[in-house]
Amino acid sequence: MLHSPIQTDALIIGAGPVGLFQVFELGLLEIKAHVIDSLPEAGGQCIELYPDKPIYDIPAIPVCTGRELTNNLLKQIEPFGAQFHLGQEVTELKVQADGRFLVSTSKDEHFLSKTIFIAAGVGAFQPRTLNLEGLDAFLDRQVFYRVKDPEQFANKNIVICGGGDAALDWALHFVDKAASITLIHRRDDFKAAPKSIAKMRGLCADKKIKLLIGQITGYETRKNQLTEIIFTNIDSKSELIVLDDLLIFFGLSPKLGPIADWGLEIDRKQITVDTKKFETSIPGIYAVGDINVYPGKKKLILSGFHEAALAAFAAAEYLNPEKPIQLQYTTTSTKLHKVLGVKSPTFE
Repeated sequence: MLHSPIQTDALIIGAGPVGLFQVFELGLLEIKAHVIDSLPEAGGQCIELYPDKPIYDIPAIPVCTGRELTNNLLKQIEPFGAQFHLGQEVTELKVQADGRFLVSTSKDEHFLSKTIFIAAGVGAFQPRTLNLEGLDAFLDRQVFYRVKDPEQFANKNIVICGGGDAALDWALHFVDKAASITLIHRRDDFKAAPKSIAKMRGLCADKKIKLLIGQITGYETRKNQLTEIIFTNIDSKSELIVLDDLLIFFGLSPKLGPIADWGLEIDRKQITVDTKKFETSIPGIYAVGDINVYPGKKKLILSGFHEAALAAFAAAEYLNPEKPIQLQYTTTSTKLHKVLGVKSPTFE
């Protein structure tokens, strides 16, 4: 049974940096937005892939981490009261007789929106999983694809799989906190920050981290608990590794998902848009950030910010075709100061 849908002027799909800035640009034009994201927290790739890595190409910010950028954007959009619906994917979009869009999600939430902004990066992110039959039974109990509460792994025997930044960052983090750390990677070549790799190898030499080159090929259980994993090295020799928890960092796999079935014009898994409005082939649906494609497209956060601004103005005209939209500046506009909830400065 369909629940009464949430009605809104704007629905943003994607809570990465560009999706968050889309909230801001719409807010300046007094357009309220709801935001959906498949991940459990806002920030997109910045939070999932490089929360503590430096970003150097955000205008006027010489350096910031992915987490700092996300937190600053969330602070910036606070005046606009956007409502977030996280940990769920959009499963269906239907155009209604009155031109609005009925959107449903994997958590059985429904939205009736006048405009849609697709800011889904390269699609909905899903962790790449360890393909062993029955292992999912231990998901979020002893098998984890992300760390929500580092304290829960204190004094545990931890096995970490992966060769990227996330695997090495957490291996380094748990040194002297966990009872033991075993790092497993399929080859002795890591795609992580050079400093992290050097530090990891030093800790291996000091026997604080055990490094194994090969892969997990099975596991053992006892009383509904994961007790050992079967490790097979590059010479096809296997051994049992005792563990309490298994942390797997194989990266995230982007999937365009149901968006591909919405009737939008798509070019190689990206949504085509014009460069005046950043509107898709369906009027009222806009695409900003890495999800879109057009001649000269550059996949940069700052490009997405520009696209969000133009899409917001286009949506304002779409929502109120009879009302002229004036360009105002946050420096001098008393109207925008009121919208932002700040005091207008007095210039002498």
